[in-house]
Amino acid sequence: MKTHVLPRLALAAFVVLGLASGLARAADRPNVLFIAVDDLNDWIGPLGGHPQSTTPNISRLCERGMLFTRAYCAAPACNPSRAALMTGIRPSTSGVYHNPDPWRQALPKAVTLPQHFMQHGYTALGSGKIYHGSFPDPASWDTYFPSKTRQTPGDPMPANRPLNGIPQTAHFDWGPVEADDAQMGDAQVADWVIEQLGRSHDKPFFLACGMFRPHLPWYVPQKYFDQFPLDEIQLPKVLEDDLADVPPAGVKIARPDGDHAKVLRHQQWKRAVQGYLASIAFMDGQIGRVLDALDRGPHKDNTIVVFWTDHGWHLGEKQHWRKFALWEEATRTPLAIVAPGVKPGTRCDRPVNLLDIYPTLLELCGLPARQELEGVSLAALLSDPQRSWERPSLTTHGRGNHALRSERYRYIRYADGSEELYDHDADPLEWKNLAGDPRLANIKRQLAEWLPKEDAPETKRADEAGAGRRRNRGLSPEENQ
Repeated sequence: MKTHVLPRLALAAFVVLGLASGLARAADRPNVLFIAVDDLNDWIGPLGGHPQSTTPNISRLCERGMLFTRAYCAAPACNPSRAALMTGIRPSTSGVYHNPDPWRQALPKAVTLPQHFMQHGYTALGSGKIYHGSFPDPASWDTYFPSKTRQTPGDPMPANRPLNGIPQTAHFDWGPVEADDAQMGDAQVADWVIEQLGRSHDKPFFLACGMFRPHLPWYVPQKYFDQFPLDEIQLPKVLEDDLADVPPAGVKIARPDGDHAKVLRHQQWKRAVQGYLASIAFMDGQIGRVLDALDRGPHKDNTIVVFWTDHGWHLGEKQHWRKFALWEEATRTPLAIVAPGVKPGTRCDRPVNLLDIYPTLLELCGLPARQELEGVSLAALLSDPQRSWERPSLTTHGRGNHALRSERYRYIRYADGSEELYDHDADPLEWKNLAGDPRLANIKRQLAEWLPKEDAPETKRADEAGAGRRRNRGLSPEENQ
């Protein structure tokens, strides 16, 4: 694998502004507010992924610092994405490719991001969904709400499920729930985080705030659905025969005869989009409450804020739903960093990865680097978003299936050797596969140099019997929610 050494002179701006000065003692180091959102694609105001999405609080967060407009996940599924981000280790190195894969079993000696902070004088506090629900990591935290083994408080559930009328779809459902905001799990997570932001701490803190929505099922209070009248809902732009030039390996991932066929058969496409928009609006309100608490509390001027989502989401593009794919909709993720010395309201268009968060925070907080981390620090881009950056961003879905995203191109190579190539300058919706165009052979070759040299064997799952039961229900192992 190529390596790319970032010039350390990029930190000069931080030194001048005081971020990197006086950090020898832990008490002088900045706090970190680490905001994670589940299953949120680019449907936020600053990225313009959907014209009707309303995210005023995410927008004001991004306006405080730098928004990375081409940020991508390490894997398009909750567990492998979060495990990679929190350990700094790629799925192709760890063997953690899917949701049912026990990541700590695969990486027993890994020092997670909050663990590294704990080892260097920080208190690690957390609430909500940070790791995948099946695999919390108690060793990563000093304190957690609701507990170190139960990350999310849970939500009230509507009666007469499924509300969308689609049978046998597990959590693939949407509709209003008769509840107040305060009864929702994400509101309780926000309450706890707000409490931490309002009090004094003996040591600098790493405070994680994990929002569950807009993860399925899309059950939020009625008032959020009312913001998006059904007769005004705009569907994503799609090409009817979009899978015609996609190789069989890609079509198998899309599963057009699965979720998409059910949504069409039950005439639920607009209602699904409404449910996703409503869930985003609810989540955005909770983030607003957290930002307000930061602003009125004692830590406003000494807290770095990182906002990220674990992967994107399809709502019918390429006849696909959910994540679990290597196209733009499933792999692109909002990422914003607010830190001293970062010019408010800036944007960076260089392709970056969620793996880069770990080394970035170490550098910004003056903590020792870790040699095993496979991401790179973004501190240089935070200083100069136009800096030369040759690295494409790598996403992996299952063993041997990879996507590379440069500023202009997306290149996909599946385990069977089949390929896709999209030119985002001419085709931002990835409707035309150019992999067979001989004029672009050199582009493919250059991108392929960044593919992993080896793909680790898949991690043995602790619940193979459970995985078998899921398969018998017609669900792929990845769809273990």
